[in-house]
Amino acid sequence: MTDLTRLDVVELGALIAAKHVSPVEVTDAFLARIDQANAGLNAFVTVTPEAARATAKAAETEIQSGSYRGPLHGIPLGHKDLYATAGVRTTGGSRVLADNVPTEDSTVAALLAAAGTVMLGKLNTHEFAYGPTNESSMFGPTRNPWNTDRITGGSSGGSGAAVAAGLVPVASGSDTGGSIRMPAACCGLTGLKPTYGRVSRAGILPLCWSMDHAGPLARSAMDAAIFLGAIAGHDPRDAASADRPVPDYPAALTGDIRGLRVGIPRRYFFDQAQGQVVSLVDAALAELAAMGAELVEVDIPHIEASAAAAMAIYISEATAYHDDTLDDRADLYTEQVRAFLEIGDQMLAKDYLHAQRYRTLLGTEVARIMADVDVLATPGIAHTATPLGQEMVDINGTEEAVFGAILRNTEPFDLTGQPAVVIPCGLAEDGMPASIQFAGRPFDEATVLNVAHAYQQATDWHRKRPDY
Repeated sequence: MTDLTRLDVVELGALIAAKHVSPVEVTDAFLARIDQANAGLNAFVTVTPEAARATAKAAETEIQSGSYRGPLHGIPLGHKDLYATAGVRTTGGSRVLADNVPTEDSTVAALLAAAGTVMLGKLNTHEFAYGPTNESSMFGPTRNPWNTDRITGGSSGGSGAAVAAGLVPVASGSDTGGSIRMPAACCGLTGLKPTYGRVSRAGILPLCWSMDHAGPLARSAMDAAIFLGAIAGHDPRDAASADRPVPDYPAALTGDIRGLRVGIPRRYFFDQAQGQVVSLVDAALAELAAMGAELVEVDIPHIEASAAAAMAIYISEATAYHDDTLDDRADLYTEQVRAFLEIGDQMLAKDYLHAQRYRTLLGTEVARIMADVDVLATPGIAHTATPLGQEMVDINGTEEAVFGAILRNTEPFDLTGQPAVVIPCGLAEDGMPASIQFAGRPFDEATVLNVAHAYQQATDWHRKRPDY
């Protein structure tokens, strides 16, 4: 019998639509997998089996009666523990919100419920999304199913571990400096950061208002496209939400990339990445060229200042959000996150403004380059997942702080707000996934996902599963 937890959204959806399996069977399979595997991963922090089975039973009844809602109907998922879920605690991984039980869903959770999904529970996060490793949480660190001594990447590390280990076929995440794409890179998944404003953040605990994005961690570009189609669109509850038409993302994934121009910014993104990662990314680029894409060398002026600018912005905005709580309940934060928030008290207004001016400059330069290429391609992150607790990583003979190195390739596209996806492109010498990133023009998630889909049609790295 097929192990349902090994299947992706497309495969499960086809079985459910054809009534070969019921949403109840699928839900029970994933709940059993959570019971078996979650203790060693610490991915789920709250599991809701009774509510999940009730939702699955309702979906089964609807589908049997001919009221099929679409490709997510009856599909289990988990939500990052930043997403408000009515009646289910939402803690942000922090003791500050240990007893927080929302009375209504976030917009994304509500849209996914309307699409017929079955929520199994809430997933671990770096406290308030304020870190790239998923080690600082009131629930403890999340562990990578490829090697449980390694980080998952953060802050959506619970989502990454859960999808990679087959605890759910898809999960929600959020991305401010790379917090969807870093777990995707570390866990061998497809992680999509949509354009800023494409998906509502209403009801999602913020880290940095001007850089936060919501999106999926999935097993394939097609799964991500299906998920995005359900959650994209204008929402008056989010002041930054864009009122733009939402295309049919799955239909756009033709796999045809003939004539597509792929910009390759070697400086900064490649020359400060581990050699084995670069080799695997170059092999992926060669595969795209063999499918008809045109590879174009490009250079992004001033890119080297992006990390400092991003840090100034989210340190300032995060401390502003936590200002009152930090004064009253500082002892409830983890030591690491409290230190970041206290640094924000020392940030000068002029530093924040200079960072925002740089952000405008970077956006202008990238837009100029994107007028001549369809996507940019870089390594997803500069290295493979590092051991838990390790603070430094070797990048071609140079010791760097993990916090800086892991963020380097993802942060720039949070500053520009353009869509970006990370997908696996091989296994490195340490047995951990390596990844490639594609970034596109604003609101052109379709092209970004189609490049990823074309690569996944020609290779099977996205089908590899950890032996966990």
